[in-house]
Amino acid sequence: MRAFSCEVCGQLLFFENSLCLRCGTPQGFSVAGLALEPLGGRPRCSAAEIAACNWVAEADGSLCASCRLTRTRPNDADAEGLEEFAAAESAKRRLLFELVDLGLPIDGDDLRFDLLSSHDAPVVTGHSDGLITLDLAESDDARRERRRAQLGEAYRTLLGHFRHEIGHYYWPSLVEQRGAEELERCRALFGDERQSYEAALERHYAGGPPSDWRERHVSAYATMHPAEDWAETFSHYLHIHDTLQTAAEFGLVVTGPDLAHGRERSVAAHGALDSAAGIDAIIADWLPLTYALNAINRSMGRDDLYPFTLAPAVIEKLAYVRERVQAGVAPPPAAGPVGLGAETAS
Repeated sequence: MRAFSCEVCGQLLFFENSLCLRCGTPQGFSVAGLALEPLGGRPRCSAAEIAACNWVAEADGSLCASCRLTRTRPNDADAEGLEEFAAAESAKRRLLFELVDLGLPIDGDDLRFDLLSSHDAPVVTGHSDGLITLDLAESDDARRERRRAQLGEAYRTLLGHFRHEIGHYYWPSLVEQRGAEELERCRALFGDERQSYEAALERHYAGGPPSDWRERHVSAYATMHPAEDWAETFSHYLHIHDTLQTAAEFGLVVTGPDLAHGRERSVAAHGALDSAAGIDAIIADWLPLTYALNAINRSMGRDDLYPFTLAPAVIEKLAYVRERVQAGVAPPPAAGPVGLGAETAS
């Protein structure tokens, strides 16, 4: 995530800010500029209150580019569901920022989100033909943590869910529709996605992942099916890209402990995200940063912030995802919405 500042007084602003706390200037996020800007006379999103949205809309009473992508939300009488919905929308806006920042195309006629409460009926988080469904119970930290522990997962967040499901959304345009040769390249790394998903799912939950899964996969869930391996790896690439960008924006460059007495590195987080940088440069910046963050967490008596191991085979997959993302980028967005859509109360 980029760092922002108030154009009026220079105060540091964060992505979620709707007001400068120093000078009181109202702020709105502009998709066209990918920046927080003084609101001026521009209208806020009509979901500013219900979705805690700070994005700018095109006209009074209209939804912003992000909220227009939400097809279904809890109804106005569901107070608990709406609280969870606002948290989910916040994570979704972070996802969309990164996608637009990367230059990935977002088709508002194709991409939709159903953000549904499972308090009264079961909801299955997933993706199908451009529709991403999220169980809003994942907004509850305690419930999500219980689920993470039950499944033996190292990591489980709202943003992580969105990043995983958007990986499924992009697979056809970045791989499948790029021709037979590209599809075979992907299958050589991740496996054949045509194998039965139902059988793979049953096998995974019956027997668990193979004991050596860390040698080839970024997570245990990635072992379940080639499609999930792609989505997990795609999600992880977004994790790395966003975190390194944040570190660079705040001038945070970690070279690791001084084990070699004065060791220096020429590649910094600022340069590793350059489009010409290879995966090796990115990983060279990423690993020292994760070591430091994990050490800091342990100093505070907390679990590791980054509980993952990146084996060579996983790095090769990350390199492929980065290549596909760069091949699928669109021109910078013009002024106007990211996509079109309508919000419907369920």
